[in-house]
Amino acid sequence: MKIPTVSIGFPVYNGGTYIIDVLDSILSQTFKDFELIISDNASTDNTRAICRSYAEKDSRIRYHRNEENLGAAWNFNQVFHLARGKYFQWACHDDVWTSNLLECYVQVLDQMSDVVLCYSKTAFIDEHGKPISRVITRPYLQDNISNKRFRSFLKYHIHPNECNPVLGLFRASILEKSPLIGSYPASDMILLGEILLHGEFYEIPEYLFLRRDHDLSSVRANPEWEDRAVWFNPSRKGKIQMPRWRWFLEWTKSILRSPIGLIERIKCFKELFHWAWWNRENMKNEVKYLAKYIHIFQHAGMHSRKV
Repeated sequence: MKIPTVSIGFPVYNGGTYIIDVLDSILSQTFKDFELIISDNASTDNTRAICRSYAEKDSRIRYHRNEENLGAAWNFNQVFHLARGKYFQWACHDDVWTSNLLECYVQVLDQMSDVVLCYSKTAFIDEHGKPISRVITRPYLQDNISNKRFRSFLKYHIHPNECNPVLGLFRASILEKSPLIGSYPASDMILLGEILLHGEFYEIPEYLFLRRDHDLSSVRANPEWEDRAVWFNPSRKGKIQMPRWRWFLEWTKSILRSPIGLIERIKCFKELFHWAWWNRENMKNEVKYLAKYIHIFQHAGMHSRKV
């Protein structure tokens, strides 16, 4: 069996409302040498029927269904583990691609060996597909010095920012060296920071990617950190979240396992500590929240023993 150049990973749960739009936009790509791997996380709507009907018509589609919802993190990682292509891209059930998106991305990765991730500018559309806004400015991440790329990235993410580049085209050989999507909020941001230590990012200055913004999107439907943690991993229900401390820890691990030299690694740690300083008040508040939670838990435990 011929191995495709591109693998498109399509994790989905109850995506029936918009899924036809994105499937049609993927299958109408001018670049044809790809496989589409759909992992259905036990959807209860018409997602299963739609995906099966498309798979019957196009041999490039492989449809898998999980018997239970194992969370978004597991599903995003599952489609990568099933992928065979040289390049890999995630697709979401509610977005839309322009017809030349893959062709443009592949051309960049084929011609620019230092680039590990290619993406385009992002335009947002509403639930009806009408344009509503655009991402105008992102950091320049083509510097050939890793700590400078990391610095620009962290400044952009002093506070959680849009992470649409995670839906761009990766070199699969680089992505497989990472932990992929973690089971905690904003793990896509952490993944981007780690991949950035392996090479440059390239942004195509055209709006090829249309991101749908609607009330049921993951961020809008899960406004609190605890809610988002459960979306990533259902087993996190009821667990306290300290997101910035978690990000600091995960980026520390990323720097330690990165392929950069000792001096670059030290400089990246310097940038990470700058990020922590910028976030010091939020990190203090997370510690206070944890202390309050522990106090309440201990008080409840003492009360129950007395009873």
